[in-house]
Amino acid sequence: MRFHVKTRPEHVSWAWLRDTWIAADGIPLFESAWHWDHFYPLTGDLDGPNLEAWTTLAALAQATSRIRVGCQVTGMIYRHPAVLANMAAAVDIISDGRLELGVGAGWNELETRAYGIELPPLKARFDQFDEGVQVLLGLLTDEHTTFQGRYFTLTNARNEPKGVQRPHPPLTIGGKGPRRTLLAVAKWAQQWNAIVSGPEEWQGLKTVLLEHCATLGRDPGEIACSVNVMVTGTGDAQVAAAVELAASYRDVGADIAVLNLPHGAPASILDSLAAGLAQL
Repeated sequence: MRFHVKTRPEHVSWAWLRDTWIAADGIPLFESAWHWDHFYPLTGDLDGPNLEAWTTLAALAQATSRIRVGCQVTGMIYRHPAVLANMAAAVDIISDGRLELGVGAGWNELETRAYGIELPPLKARFDQFDEGVQVLLGLLTDEHTTFQGRYFTLTNARNEPKGVQRPHPPLTIGGKGPRRTLLAVAKWAQQWNAIVSGPEEWQGLKTVLLEHCATLGRDPGEIACSVNVMVTGTGDAQVAAAVELAASYRDVGADIAVLNLPHGAPASILDSLAAGLAQL
């Protein structure tokens, strides 16, 4: 099993976020560091602070040197995919080829209502997401991209310079919708990420993903399957519980455990987690 870390950029300072990623960068067990793409906090005081995802991601890429960096996951409704493709290429260059490109359909009605961002009904949202993924991959891969869809139209569009990674930065699709999200994973993703209630739910979703791969003729071995593991506190008992939960996901076939760190946790928690996870 492989291990990533995730920090939530809500209710924390830039200094804590930066220093935590730098600490993770120094622990080889952790392959990637992630945060999320929201404008409002999701827990605690919803009027509190939340750092924006892609500006901080570029800075975190510059602050680190080894660990791969990503946003879990970028809401397609927030940015035109051609703009996002330019952003992703730039961060891949800044990080010298360490970007993990995470995307999802988007869902947060509180943010979209407050900001006047359209949140389409579910079917339309996933139709828009499917088009957006194709636009992203075209602009990150090809010299020119022409695309005619219901939601996005590109005509001989360019995105230069391309990122370091070829044909494009690895694509992570986040979510657990069995009909649309997991089908999109089977079509396009190099990684699938889910937040679930436990190993049984995760295993059921993995079965659906394998069915989609079989229908499409996609080799499921090309898709790394990850799951988020919450670390609920900084004490020894909470660290041990997170390690045990990661092991239970490993036992049902998860490739990657993403350890979600508590707000403001001291950097020493990374050492404690690494010591426990190294035994799995």
